Amino acid sequence: MQKSDKIHEKINNDYKSLEEKINIKFKNKKLLAQAFCHRSYLNENPDIDLENNERLEFLGDAILELVVTLELFKRYNYSEGKLTLIRAYLVNTKNLANVAKKLSLNNYLLLSKGEAKDTSKAKQYIFANTVEALIGAIYLDKGFGAAKKFIKKYIIGKLQDEISEDFYKDHKSKLQEKTQEKLKITPVYKVLKEEGPDHAKTFLVGVYFNDKLIARGEGTSKQEAEENAAENALILKGWCQNNNK
Repeated sequence: MQKSDKIHEKINNDYKSLEEKINIKFKNKKLLAQAFCHRSYLNENPDIDLENNERLEFLGDAILELVVTLELFKRYNYSEGKLTLIRAYLVNTKNLANVAKKLSLNNYLLLSKGEAKDTSKAKQYIFANTVEALIGAIYLDKGFGAAKKFIKKYIIGKLQDEISEDFYKDHKSKLQEKTQEKLKITPVYKVLKEEGPDHAKTFLVGVYFNDKLIARGEGTSKQEAEENAAENALILKGWCQNNNK
């Protein structure tokens, strides 16, 4: 069987279970497959008649932010600052990666052999980006209403009538509070390594107490890497009891 035949078989068979799971039947099955097609897969399979999912991810990211913004604005009479923090929590990489895991999206990903074996933190970004690409595909195939319904069900979920500050407070803020309370110091973040081209950079950041390296964190931006480093420091210090895992 040719590779092009295999991908069409995957579109017609494998993705049926996903359509049933999310209760969305795609008219354009190829568009659905594209949402799961990572750039690395096309590098190994250049004859496959698919685009990578990066354009769909770009579209889905914008739709996700709009829907979350609209829903939070309607539900809560909070200040702009608090609404911004709650939105950031809902659309961050960790939350989207958790959504991908709950929906078992890994079963549908088209990845290179190397990426498929990777179990590092970078896999979280692939999962999160795939959720955004799927939202973009839903929007193009079924319209804004279907994309909004998906986002409300799987990403926003059942938020409380009142959201406590601890729900959305970022790990950097929590770590700073803890270090000032317990050690009377402020943590310092330093970039340890930058890798990759400008459009796909990854950062390795260390968080220091005085001059001592406490934990490291990775991310596709310095801010994300710092947030991850702070989370790891909280865990290592045993200060994460109230943390949102």
